[in-house]
Amino acid sequence: MRVDLFDFELPPERIALRPARPRDAARMLVIPGQGTLGNLSVRDLPRLLRAGDVLVFNDTRVIPAQLEGRRGDARIGATLHKRLDLRRWQAFVRNAKRLREGDTVEFVAGVTATAEERFPDGSWTLAFGGEEPVEILLERAGQMPLPPYIAGKRPTDEADLEDYQTIFAREAGAVAAPTAALHFTPELLAALDEAGVARETLTLHVGAGTFLPVKAEDTEAHAMHSEWGRIDAATAERLNAARKSGGRLIAVGTTSLRLIESAAAEDGTIMPFEGDTAIFITPGYRFRAIDGLMTNFHLPRSTLFMLVSALMGLERMKAAYGHAIADEYRFYSYGDASLLLPGED
Repeated sequence: MRVDLFDFELPPERIALRPARPRDAARMLVIPGQGTLGNLSVRDLPRLLRAGDVLVFNDTRVIPAQLEGRRGDARIGATLHKRLDLRRWQAFVRNAKRLREGDTVEFVAGVTATAEERFPDGSWTLAFGGEEPVEILLERAGQMPLPPYIAGKRPTDEADLEDYQTIFAREAGAVAAPTAALHFTPELLAALDEAGVARETLTLHVGAGTFLPVKAEDTEAHAMHSEWGRIDAATAERLNAARKSGGRLIAVGTTSLRLIESAAAEDGTIMPFEGDTAIFITPGYRFRAIDGLMTNFHLPRSTLFMLVSALMGLERMKAAYGHAIADEYRFYSYGDASLLLPGED
């Protein structure tokens, strides 16, 4: 499909620079497969779901993956993207034209890394020096990697250390938050428990590639970034049992959805999964295992807007986004939520 079909105009003032406080006070646009859109709140979620439904969360934890340093007299910025092994990460590099294979980049706090190899997409392999775990080095030298549409408007601060982690964050390795889950609070989880809505967690380490624009003119020419994920056997078994008994699987965030669909067999059975996925979901895709999606509002021409258009239909999502813009919903990572229920009227 032509990429320009997924374009729309978003006024800059609709981009949220801070999250709602408290988190579950965010608005939520309910988008059924047919019928009227619903202007509700995240706090309304328990009454919109049914006993036996399962919310599926991503328990990845964002690491301080934004680094600033120097190679000689050149300033170098690096955003870690994907772990390759214990000491090596793939990274997107700012001012990469000043970097050559074998160069050492000196970051702050005595942290260094060697530029080993350049990938076709322009990213680099960075091999960190020393013997301390890389996680310790990042805690010392790194910053929280806010999305570029926020970082370009204000600096990262102490509030972001908490604001940009979900309540489920446990497995360190992401360089972007699974932002749909940022809306959840202990109070909301308690209300969901009372309503009989179950929850499960999986792990997908979100990479910085999630923010890369689609530069191709046609979706078939776009090379999707890969990310590492895991669904263990016990979780897969519980998800399959819930669906077999009539419960709906509602993915919280596109990361959870992409991993579930990567692990699903043709008949919809979710298999244990561990490894990389580069699944690219566009209109025409047949969803195998998920029944709904809670997600934030996404960038125009992005792979994520293509995904929600695949789930609900492109015209339906363009109309929903037009409604959200006109009604002053807050967009992107710190913005409001939407609940997509393709089987509902």
